[in-house]
Amino acid sequence: MKRFVVIVLDGFGVGEMPDVDIVRPQDKGADTCRHIFEKSPDLYLPTLERLGLANITGLPLGKTQKKSAAVCGKAMLKHDGADTFFGHQEIMGTNPQRPFSERFRNHMDEAEALLTENGYKIRRYAAGSESLLIVDECVTVADNMECDPGQAINITAAIDDIAFERVLEIGRLIRTLSKVPRVIAFGGRGVHLPELLAAIETKDGYIGVNAPASGVYNRDYHCVHLGYGVDPDVQVPTILGKAGIPVFLLGKAADVVRNDYGTSVPVVETSETLAKTLQLIRKHPTGFFCANVQETDLCGHRENIGEYVRVLKAADAGIGAILKELTEGDILVVMADHGNDPTIGHPHHTREMVPLMVYRKGLEGIDLGVRETLSDVGATAADYFGQDFPENGRSFLSLLK
Repeated sequence: MKRFVVIVLDGFGVGEMPDVDIVRPQDKGADTCRHIFEKSPDLYLPTLERLGLANITGLPLGKTQKKSAAVCGKAMLKHDGADTFFGHQEIMGTNPQRPFSERFRNHMDEAEALLTENGYKIRRYAAGSESLLIVDECVTVADNMECDPGQAINITAAIDDIAFERVLEIGRLIRTLSKVPRVIAFGGRGVHLPELLAAIETKDGYIGVNAPASGVYNRDYHCVHLGYGVDPDVQVPTILGKAGIPVFLLGKAADVVRNDYGTSVPVVETSETLAKTLQLIRKHPTGFFCANVQETDLCGHRENIGEYVRVLKAADAGIGAILKELTEGDILVVMADHGNDPTIGHPHHTREMVPLMVYRKGLEGIDLGVRETLSDVGATAADYFGQDFPENGRSFLSLLK
C-alpha cells in the first residue's frame, strides 16, 4: 500500500453515452477526444498513448497509436446530464441523485435583501424580461449559462475591483438561499463590470453572464464551488482521512469535493496543477491524490480547439513526469468527468463516456472494460487502502494485481 493517484482531465470525453438520444439530443455525435484529434492531425500525446488512449477510442489518433501493454477501459456516467460537480461526487463514491433545479429569479428579492443587510450595494440590471443583480458595481449574481439549466448560481466578479474573499462571502450568503447543486464564486483580472454586462445571455427564462465570453478565465482566474446536498461521509476523501491516510485534492477537485481531514490545493493552470501534484507525491510515500486539470474544460466552453490542444500537451507532459516518480505498488488513474466537445456547436458540457487509463509498475495488457459508474474509481481507491467502500461503485483492484 503506497500511493493512489487520480488525474481528472476535465471535459475530455471519449464518445456519447448510450442514452444521449433520449436525455440530451443536443449532444448527439459528441466525441471530444476523436474530434480534437481529427482537427489537429499533428497532435501527439506520448504519455496518454502509453496509457492506452488510442486503445479506448478503438482507432489510431493521428500519431498517437494503440499500445498492447496498456491497462485501460472506459466508464459511464451515472449522474444526470454532464456536470463537473456531480461528476466528481460520483468519482469519490457518491450514488448521484437527480439534482434540484431552479432559476435564480426565484430568490431575487431575498438575495437583494440579504446582501443589502450585509453591507453590499445592490442594483438590478435588466436584459429583456429578465434581471440579474449587480453587487458593488463589480460582481453579478445570476444563473449559470454554461452548465445544465438551473443547476448553478454564478457569482461572477472583476477581482481587480473587489477582493476574492468578498466574492466568496457573497457566494456563501447566496448559498443559504437555494438548494441548487452549486453556487460558484469566481472571477478574473483584466475585466470590469462593462465586460461582464456585455457577456449577458438570456434563454428560456434564465439570465447570466457567459463566463468564457466575459474574459474572467483569461487572467488570474479564481474559483470556489459551494456545493449542496452531498454527504462527505460516504466519499473516499472522508473515509480515508478518518482512517489517518493522507488525502490531497488539487485543482478544481479542491473546489468541488469536501476534504475535511486532508489537504486541498486550489489551482487552475495545468502545468502548475500537475507540478504541485508531483511535489506532494515526492514528499509523501503514501496517500490518496486527486488532481483536476480544469483548463481542458475551459477550452471546451470556449470552443477553442487550438487552446485545447495546447492544454492537452501540457497535461501529457505533466502526467509523464508523475509517471516517472511512481514506484512499486503505486497506482495511477487518468480519467475524465464528462465531455466538452468544442466541435459540437454549443459551449456546454457533453454527455460522454470517459477514458479510464491505469498504470501500475509491471502491469500490462489488461482490458478494464466499460465500467458502469465513475464511482468504480473511488471504490478501487478505498479497496487499495483496505478501507470501507463508499456508497457507490465496484472495485476493479483485483484486475490490477
